[in-house]
Amino acid sequence: MLLISVTYGNIDVHNCLRNVVSLFHHIEKEIAWRKARGHDVGFETLLKNKPVVAVGPDHPLMDEMLMADYFHGNDGLGGISDSVSTVSTSTHYIAVIDNSQHPHMSPADTWKGLFSSTSDPEHEALQREAQSPTLFRPSRVEGHKEILNLLKDNEPDTITIVAIGPLTNLAIAAAEDPETFLRVKEVVSMGGNIYEPGNVKPSPIAANAAAAIHEPPFRLIKQPPGPFRDALTSRNQITPVAEFNVFADSVAAARVYTLSSPNPHTTMPPTPPAPPGVQPGQAPPPFLQPYPKKLSRKLKATLFPLDITNKHVLTRGEYRKAMEPLLAAGSPLAEWTNAWLSSTFTKMEALQDDVTGDAVGLQLHDPLCIWYCITQDDPKWKLAKDEDIRIETSGQWTRGMCVIDQRSRLKMGDELGDEVAGDHGKWLNGAAGNRLGRCIQSPGQDVFGTYILKKVFGV
Repeated sequence: MLLISVTYGNIDVHNCLRNVVSLFHHIEKEIAWRKARGHDVGFETLLKNKPVVAVGPDHPLMDEMLMADYFHGNDGLGGISDSVSTVSTSTHYIAVIDNSQHPHMSPADTWKGLFSSTSDPEHEALQREAQSPTLFRPSRVEGHKEILNLLKDNEPDTITIVAIGPLTNLAIAAAEDPETFLRVKEVVSMGGNIYEPGNVKPSPIAANAAAAIHEPPFRLIKQPPGPFRDALTSRNQITPVAEFNVFADSVAAARVYTLSSPNPHTTMPPTPPAPPGVQPGQAPPPFLQPYPKKLSRKLKATLFPLDITNKHVLTRGEYRKAMEPLLAAGSPLAEWTNAWLSSTFTKMEALQDDVTGDAVGLQLHDPLCIWYCITQDDPKWKLAKDEDIRIETSGQWTRGMCVIDQRSRLKMGDELGDEVAGDHGKWLNGAAGNRLGRCIQSPGQDVFGTYILKKVFGV
């Protein structure tokens, strides 16, 4: 691993960054704990090469920012980063979360000084106090620039980018220097859904033991709580056809995936209307400008949509059996992981009527992408290749939807010309459309939970 470029996602970028720092903090403690007991230390790759950690964008290219703090907690880890008990209130529910037992699981605030480049006195004080981390290299360069720097400094087809959140970061890098961005070997992306329903939708919450109510999981954070935000959420952010990562920045996803096309302009999202104060026809910002007409190569992009990730589950029972001996022995990494995963299992159980106890499962969406990168040569991986999957960016009801042509019609030829009758959007033109890979089979749905537990904890 060479770089972790942190952006917003289910939570804001500040919390995401703190969680990355916290992860390294607990890995460091775990390594010391294993050494003290004569255990196999593990983490060989990490110990050989300290990855760069950089901060990427904190909002989408165009849209309001979405968050899933309802599900993941304000900090993305079920609230374990709060040092005191908190009360969460809204017009729908009241929840008291006792986090006082977990304040030691967050790094000291001095970590903020590692990434700050401002002259603010408070940040300067944090910079003086911050200790140089032992397992990663903090960067004060913007995340998308670090991506481009890595691609410039290495031979083409030697860097794989794994994207497990909105694609804003990649879209900005591709817009700034498309030829350098296309030096990437492959972009492996968790996102989208083809035949599965979307996951940007209301979910029931148990407000207390006697009642279950509905609260939208994805919120417009620029509006304060209240009827107006609720109305915006219901109208603009609940869709049965989109997956969260794509929906969170559909324009970014569309712009990245269009680089897989032999003629990217055929699937480029439409230029949005000029915002207030900007004259119509005025040049759009750099991250929304067209790509050059001629590019040296196409992007190789492989999608891991909900269709495949939903099938890979870690059950609470499987996880519990692996963790119990590690928790009893005092593993720092097991303690930290258990604190927020226990909260997640509990949340999943509250959202289901017919699954309880050890049978409750978590879909391993993001880890599946990592498994693919580690075991890519395994012939059991099956990919659908060169699919013309396009991202809807302006539909009234379908923003973020992955659109695929399921008609059994012959292509009209490979000459790129004007649209012809019966082929709006050039879906049947062999020179148009995207060329995306899509994972349709892994080495085994039933073995992945065991694999990931062994890979992380050595059990």
